[in-house]
Amino acid sequence: MLEEPVVLDSVTELRPAHAGRVAVCGSHGGVFAAWCAAAAGVRAVILNDAGIGKDEAGVAGLLWLDSLGLPAAALDHDSCRIGDGADALARGVVSRVNRAAAALGVAPGQSTAEALARLAAAPVVARRVPELAETRVRIAEACREGVEVWALDSVSLVRPEDAGRILVTGSHGGLLGGRPEKALRVDAFAALFNDAGIGMEEAGVARLAALDARGIAAATVDCFSARIGEGLSTWREGVISRVNARAAALGARVGASARAFVELCVRARAAELERTRREGR
Repeated sequence: MLEEPVVLDSVTELRPAHAGRVAVCGSHGGVFAAWCAAAAGVRAVILNDAGIGKDEAGVAGLLWLDSLGLPAAALDHDSCRIGDGADALARGVVSRVNRAAAALGVAPGQSTAEALARLAAAPVVARRVPELAETRVRIAEACREGVEVWALDSVSLVRPEDAGRILVTGSHGGLLGGRPEKALRVDAFAALFNDAGIGMEEAGVARLAALDARGIAAATVDCFSARIGEGLSTWREGVISRVNARAAALGARVGASARAFVELCVRARAAELERTRREGR
């Protein structure tokens, strides 16, 4: 009888108790997500290909995991909702595999269940997992008049002090498990995400409406314009693919650069802070 896999909406939800298990996570298949899986000690992992995207960043983690001998596969973003582990398990279709997974018989076109049956043979191996480079960076050139702009490789790195800031993330724009309360853990002034190819039921941009309801300007960049999982790539190379109503009200438009979006938000936030000072609040 096959061991039940760990099924999670985000790879960042893996805990020490999951070590030695096979995991199905709704996260993109980029390097940051792969590192999270390896650091948690799973013996195999299935992620989402996030539209593949620029420099194949949506599946770059599979190659990275090959360097550790850890089997990994990615599911087609058009087969299941990104950010939804249960949907990945129910509807996912494999699009990419790494060498370690292929050696176990995992192949593109298989269902998640078929891939899991083969990954069950993955050995439990103690691995030394290297640290990643800095994943939170203050974008000094964009900051001014008390407005803070930060690049984060993942929204899992958001801190309480990020409330009111402009956050440029490498995360996908999907809702974890479809839950609006998971859109962002603080009330930032604005946030940028990667559209992950938009994908099944437009899951890759689902955060935008949820953040609109909280008055947070939000947008996604096209997955082929910036590498998913890299906040600085979003900042330097991103091209806006979707905006929410709050962002549109600030002047954000599809086709503009991420830098232009951030500049709009910086001006709006600076004006808001100035009004607050004048009113003595």
